[in-house]
Amino acid sequence: MLNLLEGHNQLQARRQFLKTSGMGLGVTALSSLLPQNSAAQPAPHLAPRAKHVIFLFMAGAPSQLDLFDYKPELGKQLKQPLPESISMGQRVTAMTKGKTQLVAPSMFKFHRRGENGLWMCELFPHLSGVADDLCIINSMHTNAINHDPAKTFFCTGSEIPGKASMGAWLSYGLGSMNRDLPDFIVLTSAFWTGGTQNVQALYSRLWGSGFLPSKHQGAAFQTSGDPVLFLSNPDGVDSHVRRKMLDVLGQLNQKHFGEIGDPEIQTTVAQQEMAFRMQASVPELTDVSGEPKHVVDLYGPEVHKNGSFASNCLLARRMVERGVRFIQIFHRGWDHHNILPKQLRGQCFDVDQPCAALLRDLKQRGLLDDTIVVFAGEFGRTVYCQGKLERNDYGRDHHPLCFSAWMAGGGIKGGITYGETDDFSYNVVKDPVAVRDLHATILHQLGIDHKKLTFPFQGLDQRLTGVEPSKVVEGILA
Repeated sequence: MLNLLEGHNQLQARRQFLKTSGMGLGVTALSSLLPQNSAAQPAPHLAPRAKHVIFLFMAGAPSQLDLFDYKPELGKQLKQPLPESISMGQRVTAMTKGKTQLVAPSMFKFHRRGENGLWMCELFPHLSGVADDLCIINSMHTNAINHDPAKTFFCTGSEIPGKASMGAWLSYGLGSMNRDLPDFIVLTSAFWTGGTQNVQALYSRLWGSGFLPSKHQGAAFQTSGDPVLFLSNPDGVDSHVRRKMLDVLGQLNQKHFGEIGDPEIQTTVAQQEMAFRMQASVPELTDVSGEPKHVVDLYGPEVHKNGSFASNCLLARRMVERGVRFIQIFHRGWDHHNILPKQLRGQCFDVDQPCAALLRDLKQRGLLDDTIVVFAGEFGRTVYCQGKLERNDYGRDHHPLCFSAWMAGGGIKGGITYGETDDFSYNVVKDPVAVRDLHATILHQLGIDHKKLTFPFQGLDQRLTGVEPSKVVEGILA
């Protein structure tokens, strides 16, 4: 019996050793592959021009040719084959591979707007009114030609899932400005007017923390019920009881942390405390009943619908006021492989007035100076038609070689168009801007040198901009 007892004690001692060693001897081999620290390098590295970012992500990829990149001479090329000197045998999707590439000019009218005469599409009557605040970049380009990797690349700097998102990097690098709200909040449109064809799902890795501590991931707000899942106390539990529960749970978690030293336990404790504070801060944030009528009316008729793009833009302004660092709004429905003119009208109805209102609202409160607003999709659309081709009815395929985005505020030069494409809006011919360049520029305006904001993981000092060359786009800075 004594020998059995001694054997049991020795076994328990070995188990405790393995437990407190962090999953056993294999941790030594794994240590170089796992995150090594949870604190960012001292930042900012530069004098910041901005404190906040509102990223309006148009998931599905809007047509730059129909909205921003005006090509008046294309009208003469209707149904003509795209010259090989332009296409140059470059890759296309499987949907149009091997098919005749017939030119589909935009059916929409463009007008010069603002003091500098920016070309603006007729579908943006309200946005045209703030043209002097816009920096339209017509020379964006990206690597991916399909939605999933292209969206992942734009949001995380990598086509491969698992990397940290832009908002997570900013939370990690700059820290919190409001202890009662997350650094990074995600809003998604619950509906869109352009139809439900070719609408891809959104996935949490677009706002995930990847290898960074999980406290830096985006907090996704819901469009109905509690803005944050399980934020309200269940029946029979008041705030006093919840506080006592958290205190006891915190003691248990601290004991657990002392035993195994996993930093994610500390993250859990911090997030539980944040959730408790959010029970007061989030209802106040999302209650817009105190907003003046003239301000609410700025955002258009859809603002009263929960989950609309307009409603989300108003919430984004309120978040900036309360110190949220990074707000990302996803609006789907831009993947127009057919009946593009009809669907594009609906999409522009959704976003035109709210975008203009957001810029005006931020500006009149003195917030646009330190808030960067970005409007972009994951890639562009082809000049050649996909499907039926008529003057007023056509579709467009995916096109990564060039697309358009716009920026405003936060030290970005307004009233300009930057970069150029060829006469077919097919290739960039002047001042190319890669997605990584846009990332580097946003970080720069927030006071971060993109080469210095790193995190050690899998034997590499990981960066949002990766290891390939990227640069700050000096030509768009005020």
